[in-house]
Amino acid sequence: MIRIVSLWVLILDQLSKYLVSRYCVPDQPIPVIPHVLCLTYIHNPGAAFGFFSHLGVWIRIPFFILITLGAGLVVYAYQRFIPRENKGIRFALGLIWGGALGNFVDRVFRKEVVDFIDVERIHVFSQNFPWIFNVADSCITVGLVLIFILYFLDSKHDPA
Repeated sequence: MIRIVSLWVLILDQLSKYLVSRYCVPDQPIPVIPHVLCLTYIHNPGAAFGFFSHLGVWIRIPFFILITLGAGLVVYAYQRFIPRENKGIRFALGLIWGGALGNFVDRVFRKEVVDFIDVERIHVFSQNFPWIFNVADSCITVGLVLIFILYFLDSKHDPA
């Protein structure tokens, strides 16, 4: 299940990034839901919120490759302990791994990640904080949240 889910995430992520980069103009918001959601095509050379974008390509790309390989090892090792019947956790791991691969492909071939899902600016410490991400980022986040929810629900039923 993990392979199938991660393959679908990778395909959807790369297809969405291709369409956005083909048909959208960089930094030109296209309102989807006014004051809530836009499509804004940007290139993000860093990680979430542009962290590490100031580093040179020769440091940044190997760093992200190592992070992705590390995440892959964690997902692989973790799934070995999950019973095949536990489809929820396996689905979540597929989302996480597929998202990691989607951004990995961008970093290897484009040297940056295509982001385009633009949620209304979020104010953090009186700063206007851009919240632009992609399908891969969404799947990683949903996968992590799903794992926490499933473990929380499972721990409530565990008599120990």
